[in-house]
Amino acid sequence: MKNDIPKNGRDARVIVAGAGLVGTLLALLLKRRGYDVVLCERRSDPRAAGYVGGRSINLALSDRGLRALDLAGVREDVEQVAIPMPGRRMHAVDGTGPFMPYGLNGEAIRSVSRGGLNIKLLDLLDRASVPVHFEHRCEDTDLGARRVRFAMPGGAVELQGDVVVGADGTFSAVRYAMQRTDRFEYSQTYLPHGYKELAIPAGPGGAFLLDKNALHIWPRSSFMLIALPNVEGSFTCTLFFALEGERDSFAALDTSDKARRFFAAVFPDALALIPDFDAQWAHNPVSSLCTVRCAPWHRGRTMLIGDAAHAIVPFFGQGMNCGFEDCAVLMQVLDETGDDWDRALPLYSARRKENGDAIATLALENFVEMREKVADPAFVYRKKVEAALARTFPDEVTPSYTMVTFRPDVSYSAALAKSRAQDRVLDRLVADARVRPLLEQTPASADLRAIFRGALDVHPDAEPRR
Repeated sequence: MKNDIPKNGRDARVIVAGAGLVGTLLALLLKRRGYDVVLCERRSDPRAAGYVGGRSINLALSDRGLRALDLAGVREDVEQVAIPMPGRRMHAVDGTGPFMPYGLNGEAIRSVSRGGLNIKLLDLLDRASVPVHFEHRCEDTDLGARRVRFAMPGGAVELQGDVVVGADGTFSAVRYAMQRTDRFEYSQTYLPHGYKELAIPAGPGGAFLLDKNALHIWPRSSFMLIALPNVEGSFTCTLFFALEGERDSFAALDTSDKARRFFAAVFPDALALIPDFDAQWAHNPVSSLCTVRCAPWHRGRTMLIGDAAHAIVPFFGQGMNCGFEDCAVLMQVLDETGDDWDRALPLYSARRKENGDAIATLALENFVEMREKVADPAFVYRKKVEAALARTFPDEVTPSYTMVTFRPDVSYSAALAKSRAQDRVLDRLVADARVRPLLEQTPASADLRAIFRGALDVHPDAEPRR
């Protein structure tokens, strides 16, 4: 193995540890670029072993992820296993609740099963003639030599490359090698909440038993249940719940009978759609919610991507999308540097670090919105004011959800900064008694425009930074 990357760069051998969603997409992009890609995964092939559910949250594919899939030429293939969701369907205890659109112009996110998407990407790798070595668990990485040791049934193997990529998830072994170097920053924090997966089966003939084109939310102040549709008619549900506590916690619901009685009181319409609730509750594990921050995202020609660099909680639906955007940004810096990895990786690390931190912050904040605020009439009113303000001054005001989910041209860090400024504007407007009686007028009256304009002029920071 050569010690230096060939002059044209694209003859290099890239070792990717981790064949999850981000690792497989990156392998497709690098293969498309002409690289020799070696992809290794600790699990067995899910296509042969069968995908095991029970501890995964369904994914919400949005525009940042779609742009990366476009770059790899596989968007159409992936959309075959996705369902559009243009908004949230809220569920009160009595089963009623409003539909809240996500975008201003009918935009939609797409529900996709993690296992189904991973299998689709693996099939596309087969089509592209990229081999995946399963049951190869990354044990250690020699950063200087770019040599990776993988444990496999019956022994171990060491692979050496020109570039090494750690796409091996929240508890990355490649990142652990970086953590043992000088001046590498790392933090790992947990929410006091965890999650458990449940499933609503399809009805007769594959019928959807809930609104197919919505993300369903049962907000209950300190906890919540969500449900996302799957293409075969089922829904994947996730309960986000305190781990400890005498009541309203996983610790308190230590039997299926207790859990059933709790659901009957708090989520009765969801419980009615889960015929094997007791078995699912007993079988499916409780998992933790972790945020990882680290810096830098590279050491020499070894780099981190996806959850290995920035594991975040799932409450903005951006974990996968952020990882896919990592892949797109890496391709961009390789374009800029002529595939000079020694120049490209510092650029990649610098550009993505602040954005990884920003979306981690936004995701944590959105948990409070989803579980608590969406059921609050004051919050619903605030959202109406925000939507009216955005319609009246679309060049200056963009809802934070729209920026994050439907505006990939706006970076996560810019979206966070702009949302802070807009929150100050909204604070003034929701407290202004003149706004409410004018709000339903379409188009906005001259009086409402003047009130909006005055609030914006007090807190100017209208145009989102890229």
